[in-house]
Amino acid sequence: MANRNSAGFGLIAQGTLGSTPATGGQGKYYIQANYATSLYQGTTVKQSGGYVITAQAAITNTSIGVLNGVFYNAATTKKPTWSNYYSQVTPANSENITAFVIDNPLQLYVTSFDTAIPIANMGATFGMASITGSTQSGQSTNEMLLAGASATANTWRTVRIAEDPENSDITAANCSVVVVQNLNQYNNGVTMA
Repeated sequence: MANRNSAGFGLIAQGTLGSTPATGGQGKYYIQANYATSLYQGTTVKQSGGYVITAQAAITNTSIGVLNGVFYNAATTKKPTWSNYYSQVTPANSENITAFVIDNPLQLYVTSFDTAIPIANMGATFGMASITGSTQSGQSTNEMLLAGASATANTWRTVRIAEDPENSDITAANCSVVVVQNLNQYNNGVTMA
């Protein structure tokens, strides 16, 4: 049976490792004005030079968490503006853009895979190497890549199949799974599991 998902949806927060309460807390970081790469809600981000400057560029990158939205003062209207994605914005007075990142290293996320995922790969690590999304919804359309699976080397570790009956067929693409960060910048890139 095929999964109902027909495309990726990035990473959506769902609970925390150890079944502790998920507060939905977010850290406040900055994107440099007019940064040239679009970042969508549900995209893995990393910090460099004080800024959240890039989405995950390689499946082995460390990360600080997942982008949840941005805030800036619009250049044309000078009004405070909230968006759930970032797309090469130059704010008023060329100020930095505030990025809100879900940065708990034990946060669990639901995502989907680009192809069928063998049950033997549960517990392995994976990554998302591209930055894709919708400018209408602001949501990432990234998926985990089965290629490059590793015991320890990649950014995200699979935990289990998500409790989603319409998207739980591991023999077909777009199966929903639960993942946790494996390589986190706050833990000096030390493997989490």
